[in-house]
Amino acid sequence: MLTADYDFTLPPERIASAPAETRDGARLLVTDRHLGSCKHTRFSAVLEHLPPRALIVLNDTRVFPARLTGRKPTGGAVEFLLTRRVSPPARAEATFDERWEALARNIGRAEEGAPRAIPVGGGAEVTVLERRSAGSVLVRLTGPGPSSFALLETIGRVPLPPYIEAARRRMGTAAPIVDDRERYQTVYAASPGAVAAPTAGLHFTPALLDAARAAGHEIVSVTLHVGPGTFRPVETTDPREHRLDAERYQISPAAAEAIASARAAGRPVMAVGTTVVRTLEGAARAHGGTVPAGDGETDICLLPGDRFEVVTDLLTNFHLPRSTLLMLVSAFAGRERVLDAYREAVELGYRFYSYGDAMLIQGERP
Repeated sequence: MLTADYDFTLPPERIASAPAETRDGARLLVTDRHLGSCKHTRFSAVLEHLPPRALIVLNDTRVFPARLTGRKPTGGAVEFLLTRRVSPPARAEATFDERWEALARNIGRAEEGAPRAIPVGGGAEVTVLERRSAGSVLVRLTGPGPSSFALLETIGRVPLPPYIEAARRRMGTAAPIVDDRERYQTVYAASPGAVAAPTAGLHFTPALLDAARAAGHEIVSVTLHVGPGTFRPVETTDPREHRLDAERYQISPAAAEAIASARAAGRPVMAVGTTVVRTLEGAARAHGGTVPAGDGETDICLLPGDRFEVVTDLLTNFHLPRSTLLMLVSAFAGRERVLDAYREAVELGYRFYSYGDAMLIQGERP
């Protein structure tokens, strides 16, 4: 198995710099997990291609404005991307005091034994406590209020994927104006903690979800907080040597019960996005094939040859060449079938990546 086996040619103009005009207006490529034939439609018609009485599993993580900017005492600009809160907020009457893992730019050399607080707006300050590898740092975040999340909504910026920012830079003044705080968020986002959106879910509207329930489908949510590792390229020749960062997930008792019931009845379990796949399959591997309620972490990296115990159908966007996400989709539906579908999508002008179009991979039917 080689990382180069998951390469494909993607013209830069196929990278979406903005979402479709409406959430459900994106294009949808429908393919079969076993046969590989492709159909082309719009996401608004997705319900026409779902199996009867499917259990649709969403990821309700919420992207928080994780980018903070400030100035060092020397005057130089500095940026932090908060990635994971590692301590609960130290409760006080009017302030918070939290420890976060973060990625930092332009922080220079830390002063040993004398870290300085860097103002980042709104009365908040960041202090670098520890330097780690590849720009990773442990920081102390303090500010007014009971928790950082409310203040971050005011002072932080949405952490868009690097390829969206690069596409907009290439377009210059022709780049679209997008309300990323609204569009780079699913309509059902509930639990803040992600630095990247579960993008397959961006296409759903409240009306489409209501229509799915009315059509006899069941919808449940799990939570997996997407971290920056989702964008980290595979730099090893053999993808089996690549290591994913662990990401936290939570499965509610109601979701666990619904998943168990659907599996016992032989009903389809459709994952909306690769984050849901990693949550369900990671939990199943860790618990002898069952998906129990509770919190956990998963660093599962699914590759061709791996078995899928829970997920039968997959709704996903189009992913980067050589990425672990493309490898996961190839593990689910077969490398050649997936790459053939990708080549067809490129030829037909589909839009790729987070703000791009969608792909429904149907499972085997009785």
